[in-house]
Order: sequence, then structure tokens, then C-alpha cells
Amino acid sequence: MGKIRTRVLGLENIDKKPEAEVKEEVKAEKPVDLQGKGKKETKDTKTSTKVSVKGKKHQAAEKKLEKGKKMKLAEAVELLKKISYASFDESVDVHMNVDKTGIRGEVELPFTTGKTVHVAVVNDKVLEDLAQGKIEFDILVTHPSFMPKLARFAKVLGPKGLMPNPKAGTISTNPDEVVKKFQKGTLRFKTEPKFPILHQMIGKKSHESAHLVANADALIKAVGKMHIKNVFLATTMSPSIEIEIEE
Repeated sequence: MGKIRTRVLGLENIDKKPEAEVKEEVKAEKPVDLQGKGKKETKDTKTSTKVSVKGKKHQAAEKKLEKGKKMKLAEAVELLKKISYASFDESVDVHMNVDKTGIRGEVELPFTTGKTVHVAVVNDKVLEDLAQGKIEFDILVTHPSFMPKLARFAKVLGPKGLMPNPKAGTISTNPDEVVKKFQKGTLRFKTEPKFPILHQMIGKKSHESAHLVANADALIKAVGKMHIKNVFLATTMSPSIEIEIEE
């Protein structure tokens, strides 16, 4: 019995070409979008184009901004409060593009961010919880003597940024003092693992403007102006405002 060749409707000349070329043309006729999850599709079902649509309130807020204009920090905070449209008390965040990855440190902000930080000190109870998969803290502090017992959980704590280490100041012979420092408002910051980008919450929309300005200024100085390419201010839902970095 000879080979059976199939014809694809709509490609009348396909049976006149070699099999390799046929496969390439069929692929070209059927583009596949592997990264379209979570996006809204347009009403035109004849195309495979995916479009992300901003809400009307977000678009209205953007219109109140002068595109490409940098603002002084105090002015940006006031404008941010005016264009904010969410019904809940949004977080106010600083977003930075910096010159390299691996920038990290800590800073004691002059005012609270409004976020409750749960700090735990490693003991037998914490080790028992970790063994059961329970993580009920934002920062973990330990005495050096507990590090050998804690090592078995490094693969779990490490990717979450919770593994105690000297650079973060979370290994100490006096862990109770470290706990007080973090509970008082000491903030840890670091760039994303693979990108020179830093995001940090500095307060809530309802906080006094002067407090937000002071917190943002303290963070910028701690990161180091020489490392910052540009910095933006935004609430949870609002468009961002670029900040003028003063020398």
C-alpha cells in the first residue's frame, strides 16, 4: 500500500511541497500563545492578540500626572494622596531601579510603616513548628548555638529570605536585643535576587504626609543615592510618580 498524504483545507498548494516545508507552514498558520494566562482577551475572536486593560479609575488617575515629569518628594506624596482612588487604606511603596543586584541593608525609619512585624527567636518550640511546616514570623533571629539545628531548614527558609545570617544581623549572642531593634521599626531592604530592583513599603496612605516623606528620605539615603538610577512612589493601586533625587 502506498503512502497516504493528507491535504489541509485552505492550503491548496500544500501537497506540492516537501513534508518539512508543509509542517513549517502549518505551524505558521496556528500561532500559540504560551504567556497569555491571566490577561483579558479582546472581543475580536479572529486574532490571538491578548490585551491588558486598565480600569477607568486608574486611567483617570494617570491623566492627573504630567508624563515624564519628576517631582520633589513632598510634592509627590501630596499628589499621590489626591489621585488615590481605592476605598481601603493603601500601602505607600517606594520602587527603585539601582545600578546592581545584591544591595541590601537596614535602616531605622523615623516613623512606623503601619505594618506589624512578627519577630521570632529560635528555640525548641520554633524548631518543632518548622518541622511541621509552620512559619509564623516575618523575621527569625537566633543565637549562634542554634545554627546547627536550624541548618536542616535552610532550603525552606532561604528562598523566603527568613534564614538567619550575619549580614542581616539576625544571628546574635543577644537575640532579645535584636528583637527589640526590629520591633522598634528597623527595616531590612534588599534588591530582587536576579534584578537590580528594590521595592519597599514606607507607610500607609492615611499617615501624615510629613511622616511618609521622612521615611522615604531615610530609605533613599540608606540605599545610597550613588546607587539609585531612578525612584518612584506609588500606592497599592495608583500609577507611580517619579521622584527627583536631590544631591
